[in-house]
Amino acid sequence: MKIVVTNNQDFSREQKQRLESLGDVSYYDALPQSGEEYLERVKGADIICSGRAGFVEAAPYLENVYITVGFVNVSFVDATMLAANGVTLSNAPGANRHAVSEWIMFMALYMSRQFGSFLNSTEHFRENGNLPPITQGLADTNITILGNGKIGKLAGELAKAFEMKVTHFKRGDDLLASVQNADLVVDVLSTNSSTKNLLSTEFFGGMKQGSHFITVTGPEIVDYNALIQALDRGKIADAASDCGNILVGDTSDPLYKKLLSHPKIHVTPHISYNSEKARKTGADTMIDNVEAYISGHPQNVVNR
Repeated sequence: MKIVVTNNQDFSREQKQRLESLGDVSYYDALPQSGEEYLERVKGADIICSGRAGFVEAAPYLENVYITVGFVNVSFVDATMLAANGVTLSNAPGANRHAVSEWIMFMALYMSRQFGSFLNSTEHFRENGNLPPITQGLADTNITILGNGKIGKLAGELAKAFEMKVTHFKRGDDLLASVQNADLVVDVLSTNSSTKNLLSTEFFGGMKQGSHFITVTGPEIVDYNALIQALDRGKIADAASDCGNILVGDTSDPLYKKLLSHPKIHVTPHISYNSEKARKTGADTMIDNVEAYISGHPQNVVNR
């Protein structure tokens, strides 16, 4: 069984031993720079442990192979096309739930308490008897989480620990009714036909005046122009985005640069998932997927 790891997955010694017990493994550390390089690396492979780099461009040319990734979102490839070409694709559901939920709560605290105004501040608030301005905080506020998967559930548990009043929007619910009284709306929706272009001008217009918005998804779900318009007219106080569809760490991406230029948007370049816990869980799940596939019972398959 020939197994190819297309780029560095930060496998531990124990994880490499597990994988190497399953077949003849070839490791590549550097990212493939093109689809052609990706295809050259995986030539003759039975199993591919893949990252995103090169996969998108190579996907139409892959045939009769098993591919597993160590993350959740695989909307960047056409899973139906892969299935038609005999390619089985598995992901790692929930691998990033701790890291992404931590990022969400950081952004919630940063915005609601306006910590950016006070970090390393040199302003002397005590002059003339003035005190620092009072900020909203999280306790006793309403949070609506769009999505009730592994990230949504964990983010909800963390929000409850801050004594927030938590509501989850699920498929079939009334979207506008779910956010009309929310002080904070968090978007952790999965990309599918029911969520495409869901967060539109109408959605942002239906949010509570002066509320906050946090998203870890991309423009497939969020109309960022509509978000910017809502910020500009003061409907929404501020927003945070992890630019969930861009390449990890790509600060040259047009969407990242667009959001970065707006004074009311706090943006990171798709790094919310990036913690030691997430990497270990993703790598473990990737190897679990390989074991299950070899045993004849593939798991976490996204394109059955």
